[in-house]
Amino acid sequence: MTDSTPPRTPPRVLTVAGSDSGGGAGIQADLKTMLALGVHGMSVIAAVTAQNSLGVQGYWELPPEAVRAQLESVLGDIGAQAVKTGMLASPALVEVVAEVLAAYRAPVVVDPVGVSKHGDTLLAPEAVETLRSRLLPVATVVTPNLWEVEQLTSVKVEDESGLRRAADAILELGPAWALIKGGHLPGEPVDLLTDGTAEHRFRAERHDNRHTHGTGCTLASAVASHLAQGDDVPTAVGKAKEYVTGAIARGFPLGDGIGPVDHAWRWR
Repeated sequence: MTDSTPPRTPPRVLTVAGSDSGGGAGIQADLKTMLALGVHGMSVIAAVTAQNSLGVQGYWELPPEAVRAQLESVLGDIGAQAVKTGMLASPALVEVVAEVLAAYRAPVVVDPVGVSKHGDTLLAPEAVETLRSRLLPVATVVTPNLWEVEQLTSVKVEDESGLRRAADAILELGPAWALIKGGHLPGEPVDLLTDGTAEHRFRAERHDNRHTHGTGCTLASAVASHLAQGDDVPTAVGKAKEYVTGAIARGFPLGDGIGPVDHAWRWR
């Protein structure tokens, strides 16, 4: 007997980011995360990188009109229940993305990508102020690591006691929530989520695994995926942390450098 129930369209999440030719981060990591978490992933490619396990050998931005056309194409027809932004590279691209998303009613998760896992710069210095003034005020959640906090606010965090000061500095730039990633601090990894009033700390086991390429992209995409499914921000972040911790634990070697986290760890 054939099931005549029409297929249900899953929640949709749009990622606006750069392409990683090595498949571990960027658009590729975002779409893998979205598939693993049960949403339909869509993409606006803002830049193309030549990238592998050893680093980023080069990147090329798409023209702003191409990024705008992709955004309008997807949002105008298919729509999205959440949007995640990653590598935007230049002031012009940040401007376009911020303008379009400011007029669209959906949660926005901003991963303020400034540098790759290998230390390669992915955001032009002149784009930092545009990111601060145009994109962060549009964000529902901003997910900076400690280096990105310092880049955006000049606040340097050296231990867990500094996380709230960093979060408050990010919140002054306009987002609804700040998720400060403290994984680079010594000791037990802890991330701080706050909207300026409520405060949530997420702790996880530190895994002895160097293959962590794509963690930031994966976490932000996981948060967006759970927001699209209707979770509130603290719940979405908690579920995203659980997913990315499992992916880090099972990160695998690839090439001669830093391998990726395992986006499919729950299926293996």
